[in-house]
Amino acid sequence: MPTQPTTTLKLDAETKARLHRLGEQRRRSAHWLMLEAIKQYLDQEEQRERLREAALQSWQHFQATGLHATGEEVDRWLRKLESGQSAAPPKLHR
Repeated sequence: MPTQPTTTLKLDAETKARLHRLGEQRRRSAHWLMLEAIKQYLDQEEQRERLREAALQSWQHFQATGLHATGEEVDRWLRKLESGQSAAPPKLHR
């Protein structure tokens, strides 16, 4: 079975102690906790990047077309969705 490449992390004493303490509480190894933390961080940052890219595309679309919905229109739409109502997004206008 091929081995996976190794990555080394240098942790200060306090962080290492916290990691081991939490591992004992969760009955997980420090290795498992570090992998989980890295995966969650990557998921979060990749999602942030997708949102940033979508916002940039929306801004470019607005600059090219002038089409938009006001904050008030969007708020009304979101309030309907939050209350469980089915609602179409607001129509874009100039």
